[in-house]
Amino acid sequence: MCGICGKLTFAPDSRGDSLEVRKMLDPIRHRGPDDEGIYCGCQIALGHRRLSIIDLNTGHQPLSNEDGTVWIVFNGEIYNYRELRRYLLQRGHAFRTESDTEVIVHLYEELGPGCLEKLRGMFAFAIWDEKQRSLLLARDRVGIKPLYYYKDNEFLAFGSEIKSILALPEVKRELLPEMLDRFLTFYYMPGEETLLKNVYKIPPGHYLVVKHGKTEICRYWDFDFSKSSEEMTQSETEKRLLDLLAESVELHMISDVPVGFLLSGGVDSTAMLSFASEKSNQALRSYTVGFDAEGVVDERPYARLAAKTFRTCHNEITISPEDFIEFMPKYVWHMEEPICDPPAIALYYVSKLASHDVKVLISGEGGDEAFAGYSTYRNFSWFERFKPFLRALNPSWMPALSGMNSILHSTRVARYLPLLHSAFEDYYYSRVSSPWQYFNREFPSLYSDEFGNQVDKARSLDPIRRYHRAARNYALVDRMLYVDSKSWLPDDLLVKADRMTMANSVELRVPLLDHAVLEFAASLPVRYKVNRTTTKYIARKALSSRVPKPILQRPKAGFPVPYESWLANGMRSWVRDILFDSRTLSRGYFKRRAIEDVVARNERSGNYGKEVFSLITLELWHRVFLERAWPDKVGAPEDNRYSLCRDPLNGKELSV
Repeated sequence: MCGICGKLTFAPDSRGDSLEVRKMLDPIRHRGPDDEGIYCGCQIALGHRRLSIIDLNTGHQPLSNEDGTVWIVFNGEIYNYRELRRYLLQRGHAFRTESDTEVIVHLYEELGPGCLEKLRGMFAFAIWDEKQRSLLLARDRVGIKPLYYYKDNEFLAFGSEIKSILALPEVKRELLPEMLDRFLTFYYMPGEETLLKNVYKIPPGHYLVVKHGKTEICRYWDFDFSKSSEEMTQSETEKRLLDLLAESVELHMISDVPVGFLLSGGVDSTAMLSFASEKSNQALRSYTVGFDAEGVVDERPYARLAAKTFRTCHNEITISPEDFIEFMPKYVWHMEEPICDPPAIALYYVSKLASHDVKVLISGEGGDEAFAGYSTYRNFSWFERFKPFLRALNPSWMPALSGMNSILHSTRVARYLPLLHSAFEDYYYSRVSSPWQYFNREFPSLYSDEFGNQVDKARSLDPIRRYHRAARNYALVDRMLYVDSKSWLPDDLLVKADRMTMANSVELRVPLLDHAVLEFAASLPVRYKVNRTTTKYIARKALSSRVPKPILQRPKAGFPVPYESWLANGMRSWVRDILFDSRTLSRGYFKRRAIEDVVARNERSGNYGKEVFSLITLELWHRVFLERAWPDKVGAPEDNRYSLCRDPLNGKELSV
């Protein structure tokens, strides 16, 4: 796992500047503290920061082919590189290293951009082809690894993180009003655009080619729910799924450094650990995080059960409101795109704990998006099925339902009642976004008149509407899975997963997002995903003999962080200090009375934590990225709250 960056100047007689690239590498040192490399040639400069995982001795980058005409900087892991290496040796290629990176170089020589279809893994890379004078930027199929770029008339710059691009003084920091509205609509940034003008993401499953100053973006992979595996029986389907998962976990265990496991106490992370425990001849290490807060579901007992079942050396950490506050500016600095995802802060602390022992962590991320694990998929399926009957009811029922809601304060009634006369694609944005959210429903005049006139709402919603159009012929559950897998998954979950682990120089691997697993999941009939009231049906059936029953049968809890109560109570003064600061109010985006209403409602009920957290994140983003108020020290202070590791065989404490 690494950090990459570079700059391509369009002037044909120019030469890459090593000093510029070194400036781009400095802000992403955390992505690769083990090594640094720079290559400069005609028009091009490439930079690389290395976190050594495979081929520790000879994996230095940038790396070239035999005659130095093709150069690469690479971030990620190619899990089938040994198989590809054997093929390339038969084709006459000579290797100088044992790394997966060199495999990509020679595969590119054979197939050009077609090499992407042969790669199995997570990756983002840049290849400079000296003969063609072309630059190829590519990203893995589902967006596990990030890659951003900036382009104007003079040059194109790229980096694993936006911070690398912003290190170039000629890159202007201009905010796009529509993107601010997009963030407050979805609580993250779906689509290719960022908050900054001319700064974009390479979309998952795509590559970009720059040649003679012209840019072309091409798709090489997408989710396809049209291929059905109906001919397989349920028992055959379960066996095939277990075989695929076992294979994926085994591939993801490939490493020349220790590997650990993130345990959430849920089915997916426990299942990944169960497969890994069969492939390891020594005790694995596992890690989890908890909160000592009233009313919060504690995941730690379930994580301990998984650890005990599979005999891991288990470690825990507890975080407090003080930890939460202290890390917020650094959270924004690392995440870069404003994202309302408080569990990301917990992920930072638990990966920091793991960094004392391991360089690689495996998690169960992606199982819910692959196999339909969220209750949303069940609820909306039933709602859409019965919506015509509900519409046909006597209109007098509607006031009665509204009255019942005012008495019961039912969030379910409040959510579904306004949707009876809405088309599915108009209300299903993503799992975490909905038209009943506060900013869009309860206080539509959030923006100041001047700023509101700059916002094009249609553009804010464009990515999700585009995904809905692409999935219009799929069954309803598959449509939701497609939209979430193209938006919520890569632009929120995987951003969080990458940034918070790499902040601690730890690589996170996600076997459930192996494209072979995803293609199989997409081919499954809907009844194997949502079966009556059961979500993730076939996965639960297949894993029932591997996952302890208390974990398999527990209600899905997500990754609960008590930030709502913290923001409404113990962090109340901190919230007001930020949101009512003169610097915040002077930006002119919002009406002060609207912000006061959001904060006051949250202090009374604690039900508007996402809205408050989003506004705080947005303000801190301004200070960090537009005003360059960089955190003085990125990372959290050392402390003594890390639990001791215990030997799984005898229970004795081990030094960490």
